[in-house]
Amino acid sequence: MRFLIQKFGGTSLISQELRDHVASRIISAVDEGYLPVVVVSAIGRAGEPYATDTLLNFALSVNRDIPVREMDILMSCGEMISGVIMVNTIQRLGRKAVFLTGAQAGIITDESHTDARILRVDPSNIINHAKDGKIVVVAGFQGISESGEITTLGRGGSDTTASALGVALNAECIDIFTDVEGIMTADPRIVEDARILDTVTYNEICQLAHEGAKVIHPRAVEIAMQKNIPIRVRSTFTESNGTLVTSHNEVYGTIDITRDRLATGVTHVSGVTQFKISQAEVQVEHPALRIFQSLALADISIDFINVSPEVIMFTVKDESAQKALAVLENLGIKPQLKPNCAKISTVGAGMTGVPGVMARIVKALTEEGVDILQSSDSHTTIWVLVQKEHMHKAIRALHHYFELGSNNKGK
Repeated sequence: MRFLIQKFGGTSLISQELRDHVASRIISAVDEGYLPVVVVSAIGRAGEPYATDTLLNFALSVNRDIPVREMDILMSCGEMISGVIMVNTIQRLGRKAVFLTGAQAGIITDESHTDARILRVDPSNIINHAKDGKIVVVAGFQGISESGEITTLGRGGSDTTASALGVALNAECIDIFTDVEGIMTADPRIVEDARILDTVTYNEICQLAHEGAKVIHPRAVEIAMQKNIPIRVRSTFTESNGTLVTSHNEVYGTIDITRDRLATGVTHVSGVTQFKISQAEVQVEHPALRIFQSLALADISIDFINVSPEVIMFTVKDESAQKALAVLENLGIKPQLKPNCAKISTVGAGMTGVPGVMARIVKALTEEGVDILQSSDSHTTIWVLVQKEHMHKAIRALHHYFELGSNNKGK
């Protein structure tokens, strides 16, 4: 059975005209010999009548203290509405279709309300409906716990649903349809000549997604990677191929003889505060252990961590900075704070084991007068921390220096 997963975001379903267009894409897949399994998000965004945030804000207007169990029941409604409407649209065009909730689709999760993890998928119900000639439409973003409770999967949950179903059904491909053409080398609002990437590896897109690119959730990529199922990030509104996410050895379309490119893209996260603590000035025993344990107990997420015998550095989101400061001051620690910073990530599988990549980054930023406040690296990513006021200049410099723009394609 040739299963094809097609996931459509809320902006693709916001009007009847768009839903008709989506239905035609689904029917085209059937005509090409696929068995499409369609994953839908809630219709629209905050302010639209059936968007999840709209429903949630309505409940919060009654009482701000919603139990997480009831919150999950409420937040699952948007995808159910969307799924039923999509089934009706497909049937109006003369094809058989059936809607399944996450539970009916066999998505079993843990008990963590509002941010559940998928434990397993039983696709037997989907397979039976597909054998009966029906197009299966599944509510994204939701599942059911082993105790029978409705759960939701957190941010990017519909992408996660699509990937989990793709793995369970051994699908030929997972199509993520969005309102953009594909994954880009940088934010086009910052870099004018940012271009769409034809192909990226699983590891590259995970890094891009973790570090600010919001086209697909990294959890979804990690699930698909387990079975090497290709993902295509495509536009609902055009026929372009978009971006293929696959293993390092595969290519998309024309073979690119420059696959050893050092960098694939530049992404960013802004609105972070750097904490810098001199170990010599800390009077507590085992300072790093005390610091990180105390912040964890306060439920403060930290990032960009550097620990040496002389200094401890890390970042937190700007909105968590004062809370983190209070925790440290309670330990008798007085850190240096540098608010309004931005973390910039240069990502590329081609940089693994290549000498001099950091030197190039330093050169590009130095020539633009951008100070590096902190840096770190992995096999596929080099991160630098800069002042937010220098963020756009730094992104453009790195994008240009690594020849990622549309004018340099293939160079």
